[in-house]
Amino acid sequence: SIATMKAAINTPDAPRPSAPLSQAIVQDGFIFVSGQGAINPRTGAYEKGTIAAETTRVLQNISAILAAAGSSLGAVVKVNVYLRDINDFAAMNEVYSTYFTAPYPARTTIQAGALPRGFAVEIDCIARQ
Repeated sequence: SIATMKAAINTPDAPRPSAPLSQAIVQDGFIFVSGQGAINPRTGAYEKGTIAAETTRVLQNISAILAAAGSSLGAVVKVNVYLRDINDFAAMNEVYSTYFTAPYPARTTIQAGALPRGFAVEIDCIARQ
């Protein structure tokens, strides 16, 4: 079954990877979602904006990938958030808190400095299928 095999997730509802990586990998009932930036999946363009706008787009992209894998944000167990500027933490967190409910996923948030394409935020996660 797909739950025990290594399977790539590929949906047109999330940005196409521009590097040798999968949007997500499903393995042993877990979904490992690659880092997502504020890319519009229809145009492939970076939607540079406020940290709130970029966080919203990123979480929409992650949600689409999880849906394609038969899951949802409610099944996320671990999140990594990478911020260009740690001073954006509060604004990112305000948006983030509207996408997740208790019990909240475990999470790490760090200032990463230079992110691809100049993203203000990049997020990856692990979810249950």
